[in-house]
Amino acid sequence: MSQPAQKPFDIRERLFLFACDVINVAQKLHTRGKIAGALSVQLVNAAMNAAANAEEADDGSSRRDFLAKERIALRELKEARLRLRVLRTTGFLSNPQDALIQESKELVRIVAKIIHNAQRNQNPER
Repeated sequence: MSQPAQKPFDIRERLFLFACDVINVAQKLHTRGKIAGALSVQLVNAAMNAAANAEEADDGSSRRDFLAKERIALRELKEARLRLRVLRTTGFLSNPQDALIQESKELVRIVAKIIHNAQRNQNPER
């Protein structure tokens, strides 16, 4: 895992490191048969898409565009979290990868809160 003891404050950096960690895990999974290989490709796609959409959100052409990209990032993070949990439950991942699963859960909560705050700031009467 490339996560330092102190996690970066910047969410984009955390998503970048998460994607890198997922790639490292997927490289090992890819050698464990067809199912693990297929799930590893889907897992990498979800983690990379989450990081890419979060990066793109910063340059959104409008508040609506920002929110749309953040929502996509959230959906992709949830997909990555699910795939990690399935891989763990089915024995393809073990204790050392529990930190990666925990990071996926934390990232889901953080991005969901970013979306919530952005929506609240967009509609302050709520």
